[in-house]
Amino acid sequence: MAHKTVYLALGSNLGDRRFNLRRACEALEDARVHIVKRSSIYETEPRDVTAQPWFLNMALACETPYFPLQLLAISQRIERDLGRIRGASSVPRGPRTLDIDILLFQNIVMDTPRLTIPHPRMLDRRFVLEPLSEIAPHLRHPQTKDLLAKYLSRVAGQKLRRIEL
Repeated sequence: MAHKTVYLALGSNLGDRRFNLRRACEALEDARVHIVKRSSIYETEPRDVTAQPWFLNMALACETPYFPLQLLAISQRIERDLGRIRGASSVPRGPRTLDIDILLFQNIVMDTPRLTIPHPRMLDRRFVLEPLSEIAPHLRHPQTKDLLAKYLSRVAGQKLRRIEL
């Protein structure tokens, strides 16, 4: 089975945030999502719902034998296993132990009710663009064909600091 290149964003703002990111990386590896490169960890200001703790975020370049919806199911299982609560009892874009977003998957462009690739809000989020540009400065957006680093200047006002290499 051919391996596909995928870029993921991980975030956590509840509990032991570093531990949650580390456990997520281990769980991805256990699920045959091989991490090729990982970014520094960044502490970032929450977006959308601002009255919540700051996040720790990172980006991963991975290789996987899975297709996008299979990877989504694996990611959501890992989130659940690490205490993520979805549904009526959760606040959309609110606090969470773990968030795994599929940012890019090969050069696939897809828009389904369950999954949109490239991630629809990635170009508006410094906490995604900064770590992603760190590990893949050559990466281009599959629709605009622009380097992702080009979009960093548009989000420079969003608060973020590198806390761990």
